[in-house]
Amino acid sequence: MSVDELAALVRTIPDFPKPGIQFRDVTTLLADRRGFADLIGRMARIAAPLDPEYVIGIEARGFILGAALAHVLGAGFVPVRKAGKLPGRTVGMDYILEYGTDRLELHEGQVPAGARVILIDDLIATGGTALAAAQLLREQGASVLMALFAVDLPDLGGMAALEADGIATSAILAFPGH
Repeated sequence: MSVDELAALVRTIPDFPKPGIQFRDVTTLLADRRGFADLIGRMARIAAPLDPEYVIGIEARGFILGAALAHVLGAGFVPVRKAGKLPGRTVGMDYILEYGTDRLELHEGQVPAGARVILIDDLIATGGTALAAAQLLREQGASVLMALFAVDLPDLGGMAALEADGIATSAILAFPGH
């Protein structure tokens, strides 16, 4: 598939969740077996040379992409979840959103110090959630090799913010606007 064919599988929903937002919905891409396989293949070609031990998926669509990518790479998969969703002892990171605060957590000790990890999510906008996840992983002693996304919204500056924090980034697709 070409990148244009892959991008055509991402549905745009205008004015969601509020007026003026063009929501980029990857569930339509995930539902297309050729598109999903192509997306994971492209991500694997970027990630494989880094030889990660773990793929860290951000809730929720990052779980889908992350688990598939971890399988292809022969790596472990670890979910980073919203607060209160994991049953065991957790470590967490609070972060600021445009309308308040939120918290990300992972199971304590699940990512050992020195682990080589790749962070993955479906979309990067302003980068706040990805930055918080990377900081949480770094506090556990992990080496964040890269943050990898299906979709980048470059006008919102999330990848630039990650790169300014010393995190390599890559995205398969990019859409203008927000």
